[in-house]
Amino acid sequence: MSVLQANKHSGTFKSTLQKLFSRKKKELDPLDFSVLVTDMHSHLIPGIDDGVKTLDESISLIKKLQQFGYKKIITTPHIMADFYKNTPEIILGGLQKVKNRLKEENIDIEIFAAAEYYIDEDFENKLDNHQLLTFGKNYVLVELSYVYPPSNVQQVIMNLVMSGYTPILAHPERYPYWSDKFEEFQKLKDSGVLFQLNINSLTGHYSVLAQKMAHKMIDMNVFEFVATDAHRMQHLNIAEQTKTDEYLHKLFSSGKLLNNSL
Repeated sequence: MSVLQANKHSGTFKSTLQKLFSRKKKELDPLDFSVLVTDMHSHLIPGIDDGVKTLDESISLIKKLQQFGYKKIITTPHIMADFYKNTPEIILGGLQKVKNRLKEENIDIEIFAAAEYYIDEDFENKLDNHQLLTFGKNYVLVELSYVYPPSNVQQVIMNLVMSGYTPILAHPERYPYWSDKFEEFQKLKDSGVLFQLNINSLTGHYSVLAQKMAHKMIDMNVFEFVATDAHRMQHLNIAEQTKTDEYLHKLFSSGKLLNNSL
């Protein structure tokens, strides 16, 4: 090969590479969150868990959710025996304060309250005494430890279902101990558990592993609900960035989401 031919060949090769690397990923249209109607997992009652601290902060987040297109909010304070000893009275009393403020400011959005129950011994006592806050079709939102799975989770789920409740597992993509044991998730699905994705898991906000698990679970089509799990304004600012996320698009088009039925 002559020097001229080599230069010509090299130029063609460089040109091809430039074209390949200059190709932009197809940009997706921003999703319209209004199709969901309801955000069913958040922490918007001030001062009772690790969510908003003041009524002003609560109202600011609710306004932002309204801007997203949500028409209804079901806020879900933590109930945990060792940390957040909330009761229906505390939660519903706090909800009324939020409602009163919304009315004062003429903010037209529906807001209700349930709870995010940590599965522990205290939860089993509440279940036995029928002291659970529910929403929708007798749904109960539950969460697990991030460190290790409760040994009795299957028994608790069975008791919930036998008592007439439908359990929703909050953010399953955030439980790292099952990242290589997806059969454990399948056992829960087979027991009647519905799954809820945190929108911000798609950004890597919680961890890269949670993001990868979220992607895999969307590919497996296992989510019935998606929510902001908003504790502070930062969470909603991050959620706003997911409107063009390809996996969120895939989830929205799955035909499986039940948010708008609440």
